[in-house]
Amino acid sequence: MLLPFHDNTCIEAGVDEAGRGCYAGPVFAAAVILPKKFHHPLLNDSKKVSASHRDVLRTVIENEAVAWAVAMVDNLEIDKINILRASFKAMHLAIEQLTLKPNFLLIDGNRFNPFPHIKHRCFVKGDGRYASIAAASILAKTHRDEYMNLLHREFNMYGWEKNKGYSTLLHRNAIAEYGLSKYHRKSFNI
Repeated sequence: MLLPFHDNTCIEAGVDEAGRGCYAGPVFAAAVILPKKFHHPLLNDSKKVSASHRDVLRTVIENEAVAWAVAMVDNLEIDKINILRASFKAMHLAIEQLTLKPNFLLIDGNRFNPFPHIKHRCFVKGDGRYASIAAASILAKTHRDEYMNLLHREFNMYGWEKNKGYSTLLHRNAIAEYGLSKYHRKSFNI
């Protein structure tokens, strides 16, 4: 059972990323502020929710959240600054876009670069603990999957419509046969 809040006296935003461990494509991040009484029985860590349920949840979250935002950092920037910094940058970009300024951030993971003037706390596996982080994980994942489906149309040999840029046998074999695309991360030892 997900906890609704860490501290219900604050305006909390849950923050999570998707695509950190991929060979190709951008890293996405989302920030979500949920209403005080928000509950949905399907909401969980995006990795534990089926694709069809993630799509249902995306619509619910985007319609019912007090505020939400999604941002991405592309593979070229990832190669320049590294994937960890790129993940933090995407999180910061998402937080900046929120239409309501939170005064506390719940971050999925064990590290984060502090966002100016907003306190935060990191939670390992936070997307399975707090509703707002789970909601952020759903938005980051669904927006990224949608983007990778678009990239698949341009480079269908890599199977991105199924693997979303992650390491699969099909993806590795396609890299061996066709080489890297302009969307692959050169900083990964593929």
